Amino acid sequence: MIVVIGGGPAGRIGAMHLAHAGREVRLIEKRKIGGQCLHDRCMTICALNDIARLIEYARTQKDLGILDSVPTVSYPAVVRRMRDVQEKLSTVLDVETRRAGVDIVYGAEGRLEGDRVFVDDEEVRADAVLAATGSRAAIPDIPGTDLAGVYTYQTLPDMEELPCRMVIIGGGVVAAEFAHVFRAFGSNVDIIARHEVLRGLDGKVRAAAIRDLSGVEIREETAVLRIEGSGRVRSVLLAGGEEIEADAVLLATGLLPRSESLQGLKKGPDGAVIVDRRMRTSVEGVYAAGDVIGPPYLTPAARREGTVAAENILGHPAIMDYTGIPQAMSLRYDYAFATTGADGEGVTLSAPAPAGPGSFWDVAGGWAGLAQVRIDPETGRLIGAAACVPGAATLLSYVGYLMKRGITASDFDDIVEVHPSTDGVYGLARYAADMLRKRDG
Repeated sequence: MIVVIGGGPAGRIGAMHLAHAGREVRLIEKRKIGGQCLHDRCMTICALNDIARLIEYARTQKDLGILDSVPTVSYPAVVRRMRDVQEKLSTVLDVETRRAGVDIVYGAEGRLEGDRVFVDDEEVRADAVLAATGSRAAIPDIPGTDLAGVYTYQTLPDMEELPCRMVIIGGGVVAAEFAHVFRAFGSNVDIIARHEVLRGLDGKVRAAAIRDLSGVEIREETAVLRIEGSGRVRSVLLAGGEEIEADAVLLATGLLPRSESLQGLKKGPDGAVIVDRRMRTSVEGVYAAGDVIGPPYLTPAARREGTVAAENILGHPAIMDYTGIPQAMSLRYDYAFATTGADGEGVTLSAPAPAGPGSFWDVAGGWAGLAQVRIDPETGRLIGAAACVPGAATLLSYVGYLMKRGITASDFDDIVEVHPSTDGVYGLARYAADMLRKRDG
């Protein structure tokens, strides 16, 4: 029997892969199948951002005189209905996983002591183990994080009413996504970041994202001294002495691998289980995948890691390759980007994206998004791409794969894309190919 600990993307996909191969698989899930992606992070952002975009599009059309009013949000109803849909999706995943032949055990904790496997306090026999115990929100060392009204992405649905003033501590993707949502919902939102907000993004992509955060007060290079309140949050005190009123604080300060139940394995300083490219841990017969092994903390990467682990458990050598795996962020538009990791000497081309579904009416305000490509001038290979448009996430999934396969700018000459579309990447790639041909001609 093979034991899989954790029913998130890595564990579930790995378990199904093993079961499809005819192996006996038992999946131990303490909470609900689907993991944080379904219950806390990805799907929560999808749910909230769909509503935020609806409000923003309505606001644009009201400003143009097309609509008479902008809808308002019942936050309790949003959370209630969101939870209903998440439960429905979890039921679908449960049925799908069981049909694949996986035995699911809910409400129990799987743990390891080296190569010994326990379900709660009972030791079980296992021919191999896949540990996919996920991650949790990192809580900064700031006084006051235990006050009522202070949330993480995991506890945010416990918030009963829409706050008048929300302070978000953190400067990454999660901070930006929730800032966009709650500003659209009507809250006054402040972002407090120790560094530059979205500092890992290309400059033009970052500038486009900041545009989508219009109305959010952003304080960069700023430290939080403490969160004030008597029983409940009242304000946030900054290191410089400024005090910002708040009736809700969201901690968007990163993730930590949830590896406390996995003992006897080699781990990094942050608790991440150390694996090789075959997802093997330091203990023979024990594999790990997903957030518990640390960054990139991406659902598609976790799924692939789970598959790679399963293949190696089955005796089919497989290697995890992170090249070209796209990343995305959801604001007014989708922000998606991918790279081969070999872009040191590349040439970057950027241009406004064409208007299309989801961006037509924004042209009245002088904006329809951004497209970007990065080309290796010596080989013509596409080594990076980004799109800041509606539907960008789907586009970059395929472009990332093509980059991994070595597509060149000139290969785009033969691609006839769908229309109407907000995609400007294909056109930029063709333009880059023309530039290279003129240089070489």
